[in-house]
Amino acid sequence: HPVWKEQLMAGDVSTDTARAVGQVLGELHAASAGKAGLAAAFDTTDNFRALRLDPYLVATAQRHPALSAPLTALAEHTAGLRIALVHGDTSPKNILVGPRGPVLLDAECAWYGDPAFDLAFCLNHLMLKCLARPDRIVALLAAFATLTDAYFGRAGWEPREGLEERAARLLPALLLARIDGKSPVEYVSDEVQQEVVRAFALPVVLRSVSRLSLVA
Repeated sequence: HPVWKEQLMAGDVSTDTARAVGQVLGELHAASAGKAGLAAAFDTTDNFRALRLDPYLVATAQRHPALSAPLTALAEHTAGLRIALVHGDTSPKNILVGPRGPVLLDAECAWYGDPAFDLAFCLNHLMLKCLARPDRIVALLAAFATLTDAYFGRAGWEPREGLEERAARLLPALLLARIDGKSPVEYVSDEVQQEVVRAFALPVVLRSVSRLSLVA
């Protein structure tokens, strides 16, 4: 059961793994969507705000005053949704590549809310890995597309249009948050690389794109 992050950082980028991760996330959300019992059991919005929305989106809004309004609105809109069970930390460091499929770890941020957050959070890491492994950009973007398609192949609880639009709005915000929020990724510490992320993400946040392909 190798850790997916370690594989990606070593340049081992498998579209089969990306597909399996997308399927697992989609199945998790599909199985939990519209379940009142789960919504009550995971009524953890305050926890999710403290661990995710505030240190990521709100902190980044404070760092970038020009983005304060859209990022704050995005955080509030996300906090107000109650759709499916969200893992909350779908980083490759929390995903084991097992022989019978991916295993998700460390669901301390679990919350009954917007499944678009899990999708955007995971895709964000594939994009950031392009900075750590520029020699594997083509493979990483292929994994991005494969994971996205696999996820939506399982996402039958709501129309794709609205779900993808929410993920596409979250993705550039999370990209920027992993540089200028309270939980920056350790492998993008070079100022030149950080400026690349800022130059890319800031205008996309302001444009509010509706398709994930318009971000990647």
